Amino acid sequence: MTDDAGTDDRPSYEEAREELVEVVRRLEAGGTTLEESLALWERGEALATICQEWLDGARARLDAVLEADDEE
Repeated sequence: MTDDAGTDDRPSYEEAREELVEVVRRLEAGGTTLEESLALWERGEALATICQEWLDGARARLDAVLEADDEE
């Protein structure tokens, strides 16, 4: 995983979140086979992980800036 946007195949936070919302909508709507539901669930889990990684990275950067400000 890299911090530079566009240097890997990972979607942006916004893209992952938007797709995750769509996955949840499809699961809640029903009408999918068990196989499709499992695939959607697995994709949703992967997207949730991607979103959490983006949030964790943003939090770490914010904490670093705040720590640097406290040292001045």
